[in-house]
Amino acid sequence: MESSSRSGEVDEALSRLSALSFVGHREAVAALPSIARHGEGVALTWLQASSDLFAHDRECGRIFVRGSVAAEEVSEEVLAWTEQARTFGRWRGSVQALAAFMDNLPVAFGVLGHAGERRWAQIGLLWCRRNLESGAAYFATPVKELSGRLGITGIEALATTAEELFERRNLLLSTYLEGALRVRNLLGHQAVLPWAVRGADVLQAARLRGEAYFRLESEESLSQLLDGMSGYRTRDHQRLLAMLVHAWLGEPVALKDKMWSPEQGRPFVELDASALYLPVILPTREDALLGSLHAAAHLRFGTFDVGVLAALVDTESESPLPLGDLLLELVAPWQGDLTRFLLCFDLCEDLRVDARVGAAVPNYLTRLSQLAERVLGLEGPAQVYRDLGLATLRLALGNADPGLAPEVAERLRPLLMADATVADAFLCAEWLCGHVVLPGLEDEEIREAYLPARGPNLSRVLQAKGRKGEGAPQPGQSEQPRSTPQPADASGEGDGQANADGAEGATGSAQPGAAGAVGRRPGESARRRGNGKTGTMPARERGHPYPEWDYREGRYKREWAWVQERTLAESNASEASRLAARHARTLKQLKRAMQAQKPTRLAPERRQLEGEEIDIEAAVSYVTERHAGRAPSATVYKRRLPNQRDISVILLADLSTSVMQLVPQGGGRLVDRVRAGILLFAESLEVVGDAYSIGGFCSKYRDNVTWYTIKDFDEPLSASVRNTVGGLSGRLATRMGAAIRHAVTRFDGVESRRRLLLIVSDGRPEDYDDGGDRRYLHEDTRMAVKEAVANGVHPFCITVDALGQEYLPQIFGKGHYLVLDQINSLPSKLPEIYLRLRR
Repeated sequence: MESSSRSGEVDEALSRLSALSFVGHREAVAALPSIARHGEGVALTWLQASSDLFAHDRECGRIFVRGSVAAEEVSEEVLAWTEQARTFGRWRGSVQALAAFMDNLPVAFGVLGHAGERRWAQIGLLWCRRNLESGAAYFATPVKELSGRLGITGIEALATTAEELFERRNLLLSTYLEGALRVRNLLGHQAVLPWAVRGADVLQAARLRGEAYFRLESEESLSQLLDGMSGYRTRDHQRLLAMLVHAWLGEPVALKDKMWSPEQGRPFVELDASALYLPVILPTREDALLGSLHAAAHLRFGTFDVGVLAALVDTESESPLPLGDLLLELVAPWQGDLTRFLLCFDLCEDLRVDARVGAAVPNYLTRLSQLAERVLGLEGPAQVYRDLGLATLRLALGNADPGLAPEVAERLRPLLMADATVADAFLCAEWLCGHVVLPGLEDEEIREAYLPARGPNLSRVLQAKGRKGEGAPQPGQSEQPRSTPQPADASGEGDGQANADGAEGATGSAQPGAAGAVGRRPGESARRRGNGKTGTMPARERGHPYPEWDYREGRYKREWAWVQERTLAESNASEASRLAARHARTLKQLKRAMQAQKPTRLAPERRQLEGEEIDIEAAVSYVTERHAGRAPSATVYKRRLPNQRDISVILLADLSTSVMQLVPQGGGRLVDRVRAGILLFAESLEVVGDAYSIGGFCSKYRDNVTWYTIKDFDEPLSASVRNTVGGLSGRLATRMGAAIRHAVTRFDGVESRRRLLLIVSDGRPEDYDDGGDRRYLHEDTRMAVKEAVANGVHPFCITVDALGQEYLPQIFGKGHYLVLDQINSLPSKLPEIYLRLRR
């Protein structure tokens, strides 16, 4: 009787579901047999939950029903996860969170067990109640990644930190979860809290910078990570490494810094045809020493020998092809299997080069083999390549390796000869690809295929060639790799000058769909990332062209950044009057200090042809020389002139969006302090009489840098200028290098012995098309500063960015910048700093 009653209730529940959704009813009927195995009561509860979710949101209902079979199959129960899923019906817009929950549910049971799954779901639902986006981010994270291979203990440790951050700093889990997992994997659970607290401070100061921090795309975030990482810091020992390489190989090799971030995977020494690129940190001193020597040996022993490589290419051209073209010709037959071919080539070429080094450096091969044995026992296809690499090292040492087939050893042995060349390595790699079965690798596995101290040999050159729109992207990377310059757009019609120079846009974007360093929108056009066309704007409208320094290629991109001069439309007389009244006392003190600097003392000029007084010393000298029979110059007078310091100055204000942020000290916005500082600076210089100009700048991509002339050198400080200062506001981003170069040209019409460029900024040089590689515009700004000094202009930067100590020493140099601890001190400090600089 009870069974019949339950059957009727199940039929009634199905009818209600059918009324809500025909498709839902059909899919529920299909899934019901798996659920009904646990009893009609369980089936009834499941159907009621399905109806509730369909009534809440049709998509939620469909997601639940479709995922139920897989969840039941793994968990072998229904009620627990059904009640968990039903909870999502409490919140509007919970589709994404429920979809992530149902997708991860079978894995949660498989990895964590039933008790672990309950705790996993409890933590996620708690975050859904706090913030639905955070809950969705939690459930969307794969359980294995979330647990860090520690099971539910790892998840609970992360949840404890997340709750503390939410209570102390109101920091949402969705803001930092992805980055926090990488921090935990690198440094452990204890490192997540201080890293996230620091990120919360950055986020409060500047939203876009904070978002980049939590994505591990900012220098301050990476610096904090690197400070906590154990390992050998190559920057501290770069000179030593260069000396050792020179001593071992007999030739100097250029060593350069290479930025590294966690998403790039395992760091190793890279090289191109002219230099080595050292990551900031390597696991051990042995990795750094052997890695530097191994990479330098490729340059020493002809891995990039154009003459040898040209013999492998059939070409009708009379002139030799450039290295990049040669490599593209050589790898062209393997485009369908390029990753595997390059790995085979690296195995063969590494063996040839290491054999040459081993003949010159005692114990080199033994140390390399011992280092390689650290990575034995790892799982996955990459281990096949590591095993083969270790077998080749043993072959070079003269030891038999059972894992190396006799025919393979026979093919590899000629590479041990002193007269073997890179051409032999290419031919051997072709044979390996055709006769040895080696697995394919996913992009993230490629770095793990190399033994310690080894790495890709040709990839950097091929990648550079691909950036010019003439070759394929580097194997193992997407067509828009992070932190590398990008190819031109599909039409191949990049900017004419850029194509002439062989350069393309700024650095690559973050992962697809992620925002860039300064608020890039997903799906933004290639033109707007600076990767292709710059539009059809006539040259006269594009403004003034300037070069830009690309540190990655070690050269200037000619006519890369364009500066347009515009007039500010904003004007606010009431704000100008308010600022003048508010800072009247400070201005009075500054004017008194400036008055003391005004030239009033008459300084004598000696040995003149005419003047008010006799120059006694010159007169004695004249008489003496006359008596000696000589014909001295009659410059025996002196006159007195005002001791005028011949100084001109440009005050350049960063007018990026971030100046509109609220400041904690005293309320208001940062732009209020900037306005007051400019006004007090101008009023003070009116007293001393120095020639000065006031400008502002902002940018949106390389071809749209705007210079606003607020007051020119020959323009008086009028009410109109004051009103313009009162109406200043923030906009767009900060391409500082182009602005500095344009400022230097603004001095051309001014005659002065000393020229100062005073820059007021609130953050780093960055733009929408910097691709998250902040070092790109940092390096360009540093070069712009050097160019300015070479032209007789002395830049000095005043910043209110608390993190300025991290990057300003590298850009402006010691003693040429000031980080203000108190933002409120900016108005009074600006004229004071100028007083010190003009002395």
